[in-house]
Amino acid sequence: MDRISAVADDALGEFDAVGLVEALRTGTVSPTEVIEAAIARTEAVNPALNGLAYEAYDRARTRSRRSHPYGGFLDGVPTFIKDNVAVAGMPTMEGTDAWEPRIAAEDGDFARAYLATGLVPLGKTLLSEFGFSASAEHPRLGPVRNPWHTEHTAGASSSGSAAFVAAGVVPIAHANDGGGSIRIPAACNGLVGLKPTRGRLPLDANMRQMPLHIVHNGVVTRSVRDTAAFYREMERVQRNPRLPAIGDVTGPSANRLRIAVCTRSIAREASPEVTELTHKTAAVLERLGHHVTAIENPVPERFMDDFLLYWSFLAFALVRGGRRTFGQSFQRSQLDNLTLGLERHAARRLHRLPAALARLARIRRVTSRLTASYDIVLTPTLADVTPRIGHLDPTADYQQIIDRLIDWVAFTPLQNATGEPAISLPLAESASGLPVGMMFSAAHGEDARLLELAFELEQAQPWPTLWT
Repeated sequence: MDRISAVADDALGEFDAVGLVEALRTGTVSPTEVIEAAIARTEAVNPALNGLAYEAYDRARTRSRRSHPYGGFLDGVPTFIKDNVAVAGMPTMEGTDAWEPRIAAEDGDFARAYLATGLVPLGKTLLSEFGFSASAEHPRLGPVRNPWHTEHTAGASSSGSAAFVAAGVVPIAHANDGGGSIRIPAACNGLVGLKPTRGRLPLDANMRQMPLHIVHNGVVTRSVRDTAAFYREMERVQRNPRLPAIGDVTGPSANRLRIAVCTRSIAREASPEVTELTHKTAAVLERLGHHVTAIENPVPERFMDDFLLYWSFLAFALVRGGRRTFGQSFQRSQLDNLTLGLERHAARRLHRLPAALARLARIRRVTSRLTASYDIVLTPTLADVTPRIGHLDPTADYQQIIDRLIDWVAFTPLQNATGEPAISLPLAESASGLPVGMMFSAAHGEDARLLELAFELEQAQPWPTLWT
């Protein structure tokens, strides 16, 4: 198995973000040493992983040499930002090369808050075109590869971020999720990936303009404490007063939970291997004293058709408004078959969109009944194990791509529509040695409960890294 690890005997060592903060504060390592180590690690593994969209090494070096702290708990910790949010001094290419790059004059709303935590960006990471696919396989730039086995996809759309964190390039990286794009690459790469409650973190203006806010910003990390610390710090920077505070979650809760387990998505039953692994996770929960009940999926089958129509409408808006949005250099002919196929799908069904949007807006009524009876719902993150590169080839026939996407990404879109939080944890491993994610969802605003349970499971069943 071709595994790629960047971990070396350098200033980053095997630190997670919280551990690195302590090392920086005690002077065990210096900010300059940390940034140079992260740059060296990026350069060492990017030829194999292909996760880098844009490098900003000089900017990171300049910042690391500043004599005074910038503030924020995560001050000095290297990171990457996914290439679909605005960062001053960097272009935003959305995983495509359909227009000429333009440098952003200022940070978008998300980057402004993200960087206020003290994180230092080394650049931007690759994603699938506009984030539409669950595998980043750019026709010209090539695929983003999984560091656990480079013949397999790193998932998507936050693929470059997840590949770099899993390989040990940086301990934490930005990801966002419009149909599973934090949780999918977290599952593929053996990481922690929390999609927060809608409104928990800021969105850039272009994402706020969507008729239904399905996109959620977040991060991927190797440890639960890094994810918890990130949300605590973001809350200090910019808290949404309409949501319950997450606060400083540092470990498990003593409360025993009512947990529902379901291995059938709206589209299909999970594969036999993934179903078995999910039941093994349920058994761990029972041993920990939680009350676990198997349930049938209560979500109507129509949901997937409605979500696909809305997803394809977003492609329709981007393709038809390409020159207005991205400038006169925009070329439709440079887009991949998935984007163009989604645009055609929407064009033929625009008359159905208002009703689909209305049903999507109401779907939380179904999950609210579920969360009234159960504190947590456990499902697999994905319906099958991580596929090889080429399974979701964006140059293939559209119908093949979309059928395979719906078949694999069958569990994650629900929480994008409801706005409820969900976290993928790397609690299982396939027969071939690849990570398999387990997904836990909770009621609106109950992000802290998910983190408490994540801490408990991490202690009960620690997950490996590539170098352990």
